Amino acid sequence: MTLRTLLPANRDRSLTNPFNSLQREIDRLFDDFTRGFPALAPFNGGNGSMLTPSVDVSETDKEIEITAELPGLEEKDVQINVADNILTIRGEKSAEKEEKDKNYRLVERSYGSFERTLELPAGVDADAIKASLAKGVLKVTVPKPAPAQAKKVEVKAAG
Repeated sequence: MTLRTLLPANRDRSLTNPFNSLQREIDRLFDDFTRGFPALAPFNGGNGSMLTPSVDVSETDKEIEITAELPGLEEKDVQINVADNILTIRGEKSAEKEEKDKNYRLVERSYGSFERTLELPAGVDADAIKASLAKGVLKVTVPKPAPAQAKKVEVKAAG
């Protein structure tokens, strides 16, 4: 997207020609097109610095289960923190690929970090949260807090 597509059409007379409208539509088309393909996203080896792993959240009567797809990551690459009922999953991914042949040498490196935050219900015991990583899938289990009990307060006459 260029600066010209962000300017209002009435500020510059040159922006009112019909080709500018076509240019904006083409820009929009390419933005929409690349948004739908995970292979073009930085998490799959692009050279962006921010990654966005897929996260699923499911709930039972006793716990909340958070599943994140983190292909190629190991336990040492992932950190999970809980503060003020906010669960933060962060990590870093780096990869290096090297090919050698008689006439050439190719080295490709990619690096990126990600951070996902989720709000947890009030009253969650942070010490009871468990996490495991197997075959590129992170599973975080959060026990649900006990439901709040309503307490009746007796009103007495003043005096």
